[in-house]
Amino acid sequence: MSTEPRLRTRFTETFGVDHPIVQGGMQWVGTADLVGAVAEAGALGMLTALTFPDPDLLSVEIARVREHTDRPFGVNLTILPSMRTVNHDELRAAIVESGVKVVETAGANPGPSMDYFNAHGVKVIHKCTSVRHALKAQAVGVAAVSIDGFECAGHPGEDDVPGLILIPAAAARLDIPVLAAGGIADARGLVAALALGAEGVTMGTRFLCTQEAPIHHRIKEAIVAATELDTELLFRPLGNTSRVHSNAVAREAVEVLSAGGQFSEVQHLVNGIRGRTVYELGDPEAGVWSVGMAQGLIEDIPSCSELVTRMVSEAISLLDSRLAGVYSS
Repeated sequence: MSTEPRLRTRFTETFGVDHPIVQGGMQWVGTADLVGAVAEAGALGMLTALTFPDPDLLSVEIARVREHTDRPFGVNLTILPSMRTVNHDELRAAIVESGVKVVETAGANPGPSMDYFNAHGVKVIHKCTSVRHALKAQAVGVAAVSIDGFECAGHPGEDDVPGLILIPAAAARLDIPVLAAGGIADARGLVAALALGAEGVTMGTRFLCTQEAPIHHRIKEAIVAATELDTELLFRPLGNTSRVHSNAVAREAVEVLSAGGQFSEVQHLVNGIRGRTVYELGDPEAGVWSVGMAQGLIEDIPSCSELVTRMVSEAISLLDSRLAGVYSS
């Protein structure tokens, strides 16, 4: 158990972690090296199942996480349309058979999986982008929700509600713990999330820019150099919005679709393999890749341990000093 300062919430108590910080699932990025480092830092790391779409490969990667840590971690299982053939039932079985006790679901109603997960003692965190979806997830029995504001990387939904509104709206109507996601990269975001009623935070872009993230260093440098303005909203006309890094490829795809183009006209631009090449070769212009507006708050590339320790200690300092100093009795 860590002897460092801690922020205790219902989330940390329910999920058995030291700190109310979650590394969200990220395609090609949520691998054993990153997840193990996050878990060792006392936060909750999420292995990304769709990076390993074969259940045997997923089982091997889960075993690799355990070579890094004996602390809690989870697996993200996202169900979205894909150009690849993915058997989600087989992946779900691999997760359970490997003894994982936390799953982050996303992309579809987790209801059909809840009996299975409950029978095997698995706690489910459902990732959603609206209060109505969060209420539905609570109704089917998830243990917590991670709710993404419009600022987030990947899929922010179609309502365009920013976290400053969405998080307290969700916290006011839900009985289960709420994790704030989207636009959070430091202690200020963590303290703000707690003030808004959340019981912790989920971060993707911030963990993307850590030493252990399995992507090329030049991409991490590109995140540090970017501002909050350097993202594009892709697939808006198709009703499947995705926030990605602003580069020539993304801007071309946005232009084609905004002019009435069909998905088939941009498929060669947004191909997932091209996005994976970005991470592998370090060319930020090679394809589209997910990143949130939080990149404008990122100024360094720390280890996961440094990041989590800094966030928690600075959050406690903010709560003890700056915020306490703005009122008088």
